[in-house]
Amino acid sequence: MSSRLGIIDLGTNTFHLLIVEKNGENITTLFHKSQPTQIGLGGINKKLITDEATQRALKVLRIFRAQLDVFEVSKENTFAFGTSAIRNAENQDSFCTKILNETGIKITVIDGNQEAEYIYNGVRTGVNLGKEPSLIMDIGGGSVEFIIGNEKQIFWKQSFEIGGQRLMEKFMKNDPISESEKKRLYNYFDENLIPLANAVHQYAPVKLVGSSGTFDTLVDIDYQHRTGEWPPKTQTDFALSPEEFYRTYALILSGNHDERMAIPGMIALRVDMIVVAVCLVDYVLKTHKISQIQVSNYALKEGVLAKLLER
Repeated sequence: MSSRLGIIDLGTNTFHLLIVEKNGENITTLFHKSQPTQIGLGGINKKLITDEATQRALKVLRIFRAQLDVFEVSKENTFAFGTSAIRNAENQDSFCTKILNETGIKITVIDGNQEAEYIYNGVRTGVNLGKEPSLIMDIGGGSVEFIIGNEKQIFWKQSFEIGGQRLMEKFMKNDPISESEKKRLYNYFDENLIPLANAVHQYAPVKLVGSSGTFDTLVDIDYQHRTGEWPPKTQTDFALSPEEFYRTYALILSGNHDERMAIPGMIALRVDMIVVAVCLVDYVLKTHKISQIQVSNYALKEGVLAKLLER
């Protein structure tokens, strides 16, 4: 018996739609699209989804709705998950109601813990984590999830509301970012990531495994630099050398918006937020003395899929 599933990840910067067909044990991806929506823009640190952001969300979700209809995905097989920007918004209810009324898409708002668990399940499907503990890190626009786990289990997980959009609005008043802003940013990490430091001390992860946005772009930049091509579409597990990360980090931090945009592999959606995001990656690598970086192409939506398939 074949059935079709539609999964929507309503991220702070980007909405993702994944439509798959399940036929016995076989899973076929029928459709996959990511659309920038930036629902955190202008309101995230005020705990609001602005009217403009709601309109952008509606525009994208109408496109997604049309695709779900084309592939005849039933309402009960459509799963839409709201993350940081939505879960922290004081107008969350009116936003979700408006989306439901205008697109028929019912949003389930998940907490940071659930988000971290889904990300872990997605990453574990996408990369070979191995037996040693890894530090999994997913930098969103609203929140950052850290998970310490191996191929079998999660040892520790926590979601921090320090995503790229929040950090950028708080700390990046100059472009390129100034030394004093960078210093304030790193002090902020010190203050806000104490639970992470304790967990790293306890479980001693051997590598950093990144997923989502920033890490996808870092892989694209790495491939463009080394091969002049884009990474293979079917590959989900990438190694990123620290040397290559720091080559890109130096380019990103020294340039302004236009200079960053000129880096082969950079995309417009990521060009500004990637500044604070690579600072966070640098902070984690240096503070916790991690010298190995792996990147997973799979994240939240693939983790949701893995969970749905267990039913």
